[in-house]
Amino acid sequence: MLIAAGEFKAKCLQLMNDVEKKQIEFVVTKRGRPVAKLVPYREKPPVRLFGYLQDLALINADIVEPIGEIWEEM
Repeated sequence: MLIAAGEFKAKCLQLMNDVEKKQIEFVVTKRGRPVAKLVPYREKPPVRLFGYLQDLALINADIVEPIGEIWEEM
C-alpha cells in the first residue's frame, strides 16, 4: 500500500500498529517516488552450527568396511 511521506509522518504510530496486527506492508513515497518500506518484523530462527550440513551427503555403501582395492606403497 502506497502512502505519502506527509501522511506517514502524521499517522506513523497508527500505521505501525496496523503493520503489526494486520501483517500488511506500506511503501512510503516522497514526491511520488518510493523511498522506504514499512514491513512486519519477523524474527529469524537462529543458525544451527551443529548439523547444518545434515542431509547434504548420500552414502550408498558401507563406509567402514574395505572396498577390496589393493593400495601399493610407493
